[in-house]
Amino acid sequence: MSLIGETCRVALADFYYFRRNCLLLLVTSMVTPLLYMLAFGYGLGQGVTMEGVDYIAFMIPGVISLTTLTSTFDTVSHKIMIQKRFYESFDEMLLCPVSKTSIIFGKALLGVVKGMMCGTILVIMGMVFTSDMHITVQLFLLMLASFFVFSLLGVAAGVIVEDLAHMSLFTTFVILPMTFLCGTMFSLDALPSALATVIDLLPLSQTSACIRAVALDWAFPWISLGLLAVYGVVFYLLAHVALSRA
Repeated sequence: MSLIGETCRVALADFYYFRRNCLLLLVTSMVTPLLYMLAFGYGLGQGVTMEGVDYIAFMIPGVISLTTLTSTFDTVSHKIMIQKRFYESFDEMLLCPVSKTSIIFGKALLGVVKGMMCGTILVIMGMVFTSDMHITVQLFLLMLASFFVFSLLGVAAGVIVEDLAHMSLFTTFVILPMTFLCGTMFSLDALPSALATVIDLLPLSQTSACIRAVALDWAFPWISLGLLAVYGVVFYLLAHVALSRA
């Protein structure tokens, strides 16, 4: 109970921020996935099939997976960066008698809540765009787990990276390539085998495989779920070590 209470206290200020800026944050997070749906799904995917289903049905779970990364990582990492560099409130929080685990989980909750709202909107829109989507409890549980994993990545990056310039560099060379290459918009079978093997090990590839399998009622990739859990532990440990050094 102490861990839960401390986590909620850490997250409380971020939730106040989210309540004041909820509409703005949701709109800015939804523009990119909606453009992907319209441009790729309707602009380029008419009459195209991929892995046995219509391209729009293949792409929508990929866009949902993509949102688990973009809507959480950007929100969490930049919020921590601003608190560190401009307000110094993050440093003050480190002086409080709360555990590092509570700080990590508390800072990750903002990304989880925002991501679940964005993901739910995309799921509803996916039901409108295609009848091949299967909406189940497992789908939302997978989305919740993915949002939490990438929120932990945002916490780790926000603590480790020193300034906004280096954060932009990290986003350009790590986050941006994952958004396009991890099976969100196309099948990895089209890539050379060596490159596909490397990309298939990235965390967003595991998320895309799991969410697409549940949404399209395919065989579930338990190995991908296990790898996603391993990534979550790694991101947590990175954030914990960085906080210890801070």
